[in-house]
Amino acid sequence: MDFFGKLKMIFQDKGLRGRLLFVLGALFVSRLLAAIPIPGIDSAKLINFFSGNDFLSFLNVFSGGGMSNLSVAMLGVGPYITSSIIMQLLTMMSSKIKNMYQEEGEIGRRKFTQISRILTVPIALIQGFAFLRLLENSAVVSHISTFDFSLNLLIIVAGAILMMWIGELMTEFGIGNGTSMLIFAGIVARLPTVITQMSLSFSIGQIPMYIILVAVFLAVIFGVVFISEAERPIPITYAKRITGSKVSGGVSTYLPLRLNQAGVIPIIFGMSILLFPQMIFKFISQIATSDIIKTISGFLSDFLTNSWIHGILYFILVFLFTYFYTAVTFDPDQISKNLQQSGAFIPGVRPGISTSEYLARVLTRITLVGALFLGVIAVLPLIVQSVSGVSSIAVGGTALLIVVSVVIDLIKKIQAQITMREY
Repeated sequence: MDFFGKLKMIFQDKGLRGRLLFVLGALFVSRLLAAIPIPGIDSAKLINFFSGNDFLSFLNVFSGGGMSNLSVAMLGVGPYITSSIIMQLLTMMSSKIKNMYQEEGEIGRRKFTQISRILTVPIALIQGFAFLRLLENSAVVSHISTFDFSLNLLIIVAGAILMMWIGELMTEFGIGNGTSMLIFAGIVARLPTVITQMSLSFSIGQIPMYIILVAVFLAVIFGVVFISEAERPIPITYAKRITGSKVSGGVSTYLPLRLNQAGVIPIIFGMSILLFPQMIFKFISQIATSDIIKTISGFLSDFLTNSWIHGILYFILVFLFTYFYTAVTFDPDQISKNLQQSGAFIPGVRPGISTSEYLARVLTRITLVGALFLGVIAVLPLIVQSVSGVSSIAVGGTALLIVVSVVIDLIKKIQAQITMREY
């Protein structure tokens, strides 16, 4: 079926059309929440506060402008992502949680998800409290009573939980991953503002630099698509079986190992991990009464927000999380066990432990390429900004990676729905 035929089927099929309309409606609600501010804001000081902090400006991109507006959804899906990271880390430390996630099937995954939801609440409380205190001490939010402060905090936590709920509804009743779609919408929503700012500061002498930037962005898009779609095929052969007079098996196929098994998850994980300590140290430095604690917290806060330190830590975290998430989602032992039970084997490799070791060795090698690529993409905006002097945070490598990856995933999900309906 050609492109226009598929497009026609999307609009004609009631179920597929309903899923797409649900996604659009959910995205509209999320953008509406990002535009509703909490009370007691000094708009002029708020603009200055964000313009003087590259890290908060970077973070604001992924909240879709909700943070710079101090909206009810200012935390976005950050607390939920952080709780998911903690639960994923616990799978490496606790065999009980690992069995729940990998071996107990759908019921275990539901329990795992439910614990992540519950953990989102205290994380949202901590992040919201720290950020409100930081803004209050910076005179962005006027000094308010304890009751009003608690009410604002409650609104922010409720907004984070609502965003988490909207993301899960999009995953269940829409198409694609809801959390990724919300981040995608936040990035895209900021593009008109970024383009307007760049047009206002445009000069003829910067034309060569802008041409180079466009070429870099196109190369990043090509690289993201190439790495996302690249895979290492592992040949698989099924043993012949004789049942009565029938001969079955003997078929050769392959097991695709993707070069980037983790997708955009390491980028999101790394960003969330960097956010939390920076916010806490900044908050402590603002409220501490002891000069020693205030000095140490201020030093650590400035240390983590330094562009080069931030870039190095970001690269390391993304690199490590790529291996970590791949290890959590892809179990060579389980794959080897499944192959052996179905009478399949890799030519030249013994079934069982040897197959598991072979898969782990191949996966480690190809993940190295994916991890290095993701790490470079993560720090690309800092590199471009240091070389060209043009801020590319909003349309940098991380944002492009998320946007392109979400679009590719959405196209695949729509393609799968169309194929299912063709049959």
